[in-house]
Amino acid sequence: MSPRVPRALVVVNVLLGTITVSLNNSSLNPALPAFIDAFALGPVLATWIVAAFMVSMGMAMPLTSYLAQRLGRKRVYLGGLVLFVGGSLLGAEAGSIGMVIAARAVQGVASGLMIPLSLAIIFAVYPKGERGRVTGLWGAAVMLAPALGPLCGSLVLQAFDWRALFLVNVPIGLLALGMGYSVLPASEAAPPAPLDWAGYLLAAGGIGLLMVSVGQLHTPRGVAAPGTLAGLLGGIGCLLAFVRHELRHPAPLLQLRVFALRGYRASVVIAVVQSVGMFECLVLVPLLVQIVMGHSPLWTGIALLCTALAASACGQWGGRWLDRHGPRGLVASGLLLTGAATFALGSIGHDVGMPLVCLLMVLRGAGLGLSYMPVTTAGLDELPEALVTQGAAMNNISRRLLSSLAIVLASLWLELRAGAGFASAPAATASAVGEVFFATGVLILLALPLALRFPLPPAQGAPAAPEQR
Repeated sequence: MSPRVPRALVVVNVLLGTITVSLNNSSLNPALPAFIDAFALGPVLATWIVAAFMVSMGMAMPLTSYLAQRLGRKRVYLGGLVLFVGGSLLGAEAGSIGMVIAARAVQGVASGLMIPLSLAIIFAVYPKGERGRVTGLWGAAVMLAPALGPLCGSLVLQAFDWRALFLVNVPIGLLALGMGYSVLPASEAAPPAPLDWAGYLLAAGGIGLLMVSVGQLHTPRGVAAPGTLAGLLGGIGCLLAFVRHELRHPAPLLQLRVFALRGYRASVVIAVVQSVGMFECLVLVPLLVQIVMGHSPLWTGIALLCTALAASACGQWGGRWLDRHGPRGLVASGLLLTGAATFALGSIGHDVGMPLVCLLMVLRGAGLGLSYMPVTTAGLDELPEALVTQGAAMNNISRRLLSSLAIVLASLWLELRAGAGFASAPAATASAVGEVFFATGVLILLALPLALRFPLPPAQGAPAAPEQR
């Protein structure tokens, strides 16, 4: 057998797990009305079907590196798959909303373990210079799955009930589990080291408090609610204490000093900025297409699918370019495309046709594909192999926390402007949507200098220059 075949099977196995997790999370969104009917829920409790997954995933991620060092990457990844299948079975058999939320929390913990490890496993079998094309494929799947998830969920609900959305994960998860046992590379477990419990409790508490509090912000006045304000301040305080504790601890849970590496630090900032733009568009595009322009929800789905397809296609090409020419020009081009297209979406009026919107969404997707996954790969390439799992976890945590906060801030601004009373509701919405698009486009373009600070690839045969700290 060719030595490349096992490596390809590793990627296939990682993709099976990653796609299943991504599809499952987004496919449940159109099912919220079904849960509301089945359990006679209010809208706040129904949102916990999604929130429980996100909060538990964020709280599990800081543990991934420690568990991988203690038990080995393969065992932890397969353990995550077992948890995910178990959570899916629990959800399918749930007789109450409490059981559904518990099942989603179990799935979230599994996802928090699997997603950072998936990149670490790929990095373990592909050397530098070959990772771009493989992570480009991984990134293409990760970007396409959330766009297809609602469609897949809707199709499943047409033929079955909500329990099928949990059951569909089981055969794929079992396939990935059996395949992973055979093909995933074993990694040596490190000598036992004590868990930094104080660091974990501070990190998990900060992430949990922030995500729960941010999820409760629906109006500008909600910020001043005592419970929400206490949660926000408590979450920020826990995370600040976590940073201080980790920088002083001899064996920290997360090695925050890797942010001193310029390439890794820049990669996280750029990934966060692009993630903010990506998730904000999930809020802004429906408002633009359906309220400002007056089109049906179908056109919203088409516009978002344009971005996902373009991102997937360009992500694979961008990964190959990264391996050959390095990240500087590639990531800068991607930021320029995404920022300019986002800025242009803010200038669209109600009389503009959907073809132009779809074209701009294609350009946004192309920019994401050229920058989002390639810059993450380039940043993780800066780290020693032992810190790749930590680096991937910190990248994910940063993106999810700050993207959630950005979405809430954008929603609060839309709510504030819509209630300003100086214009009709549609006109106020159109103006507010344009302003948020403008601000997001400017934010993306401001990250452009960071991309230009990446080193050029060394000439063929020439030694690489040491990176400046």
